[in-house]
Amino acid sequence: MPEPRLALLDWAQAEARVMPLRIEVFVREQGVPLEMELDEFDPVSVHAVCEVDGEVVGTGRLLPDGHIGRLAVARAWRGKGLGARMLQALVAEAVRRGLTEVVLHAQVQAEAFYARHGFVADGPVFDEAGIAHRVMRRELAA
Repeated sequence: MPEPRLALLDWAQAEARVMPLRIEVFVREQGVPLEMELDEFDPVSVHAVCEVDGEVVGTGRLLPDGHIGRLAVARAWRGKGLGARMLQALVAEAVRRGLTEVVLHAQVQAEAFYARHGFVADGPVFDEAGIAHRVMRRELAA
């Protein structure tokens, strides 16, 4: 398999590329309502986009306030380190921007993944779009 190419893009560059994957993963696979998938934060976020031969196989975003979200990997590419690579790129971008912390809403089944990347659970489990989540935080070196 070819090595996926990772780029950090603004919404104007990313929207048409990432939305088919986000709809596939979040709306079709996980049952998130389409109206919840698109929000006002996309235009102000930086988007990690992983492509192979022009096909987007992974995406995620970093909001200006340090929230990381919408991390999605195409089914055929799961378990190959793509999520970790995108998460590391988004954390590095947060550091570059001078942020002192990154925060995310982890699906409970993915808590261990985020914990391996330095995120710590903070607070109780809560429901978001019918899926159990927990806030997780990671402090960044100054």
